[in-house]
Formats: sequence, C-alpha cells, structure tokens
Amino acid sequence: MQRFAFAGRTCVITGAAGGIGAALALDLAKRRAELALVDRDVEGLERVAGLARELGAAGVTAYPVDLSDGGDRLDLAAEISSRQGPADLLINNAGVTLIGTFEENRTADIDWLLEINLHAVIRMTKAFLPQLLSRPGAHLVNMSSLFGLFAPPGQVAYATSKYAVRGFTEALRHELAPRGVGVTVVHPGGVRTNIATSARASGVDPDGEELEQVRRFAAGALTLPPEEAARQIVAAVQNRNPRLVITREAKAGDLLTRIAPARYWAITQRLTRGRTRVD
Repeated sequence: MQRFAFAGRTCVITGAAGGIGAALALDLAKRRAELALVDRDVEGLERVAGLARELGAAGVTAYPVDLSDGGDRLDLAAEISSRQGPADLLINNAGVTLIGTFEENRTADIDWLLEINLHAVIRMTKAFLPQLLSRPGAHLVNMSSLFGLFAPPGQVAYATSKYAVRGFTEALRHELAPRGVGVTVVHPGGVRTNIATSARASGVDPDGEELEQVRRFAAGALTLPPEEAARQIVAAVQNRNPRLVITREAKAGDLLTRIAPARYWAITQRLTRGRTRVD
C-alpha cells in the first residue's frame, strides 16, 4: 500500500477540541488536509478550527456531537460527505475515564464510558466504512491506550474499553487490508492531556484522596506533549503502520506483559517500590 498523502484528503477526527485530537488537527492543517472536527466541546472545537484555518488547512468544518448519546452517526457521515467529500482518514480519538475501583463505580458511569470509548468507535467506523472503502488508499486510526496492553487496578472500566478497541481494530485490519484500507491501533502512554484530571468520579468522594491521587499521577506521569504524540500518529498513518506504541514506558509495559503475562503487575509493584526507596 502506498504512503498516505494528506493534502486535500478529508480527515475526520473525534475528540478534536483538546489534547491529542487538537494536536492532530493542527498537524494535519499544516499538511493542507480537509478537516472534519468532531467534539462535544463547542468552544474548544471552534478554537481549534480557527487555528487550523490559520495554519492553511484546505478546509475546516466543526461538528458539535456528543458521542455518549448512542447515535449511529449515519447522519454525521452523510453530512460530512456532502459538505467536504467522502472520508479518506477517520481517527477515532475521543475518550474518557473514571476514578474509583470496579466495586465503587456506578453501572451507569461504566455504561457512559463504554459508550464513548468503545461503542462510539464501532459506530463511527461502521458509519464511515462505506466511504473509506470507496476511497483508494483510505485509512482508519483507533485510539487504544497503554491500558489496552497493561491492566492496572483502579482502571477496570477504562482497560475493558481499551482492550476491546485493540481487539476490534486488529480483527478489522485483517478484514480491510485485502480491500486497500489501512488500519492503525494506537497505544499512547503518558501523554499530557486532560483525560485524568477531567475523569468522572464514580462512587468516590469528589473531594477525597482518590481525586488528589489522580491529580498527582497526572502531574508526574502524563508528560509527553500531545504534539509529539500527534507527530508519531501522523507518521504511522503515512507509513501505514498497523500498530503504534507511544512513550518508552508504554513500550516497556508492552514488553513486560509479553514476558510475564500472569505476573506483570506484581513485577511492576516491586520495581516501583524499589525505585521509590532509591529516590
């Protein structure tokens, strides 16, 4: 399959109002792509759209959509196709997380997370698939996570969604490769976004220690600039890479789960305690 060329190609990005999604939009704007930006944050969406226009995007349209509402997205796919042309690249980037253990989490909140992180990915892909199949050399990107490779306690709902996205994407890649559509699954590690600090407190005290721990984690672990993550994702699309793991820590976690699939968490805990004593 030939390298993906972005200029003039219609690129659909969910979660485009901030974080990796916004960084992707601005990177693709510099490459003269036609951008269809999707997010529920109207103000953030318009801000990113304005910046993308200034950077030289071939065209930019903002689509305020709440991906948690369970829609099949057929209307969105039709609107984008009629206004900007059929999609050449779909990036399912939007995601959310919860704070609390599985025991603490409310079922309604788990359903909300799964709707955005998993079902919206499936529905967007299903809605845009006819367009992708109609466009020679089209490409699909689905955002999994380090926690789609490595499942820590306190992230049961999130890991469930991201492992599912991984499986969905890998199986779909095997179906679409013979039909000329590239597919990439992305596993970011500690990228500096608001996903942790904006997490929904589900069954835990909103003013309690668990939220403070999340803030400390985000400050210390989520350090890679989203622009660097976007750069790597764009390169993976251009090169038709089937899989991208971002950050050294994510790559180490991926390797550890392969070497010790039943013991990786215990090993991680020992290494963490040892590092804490040394530091």
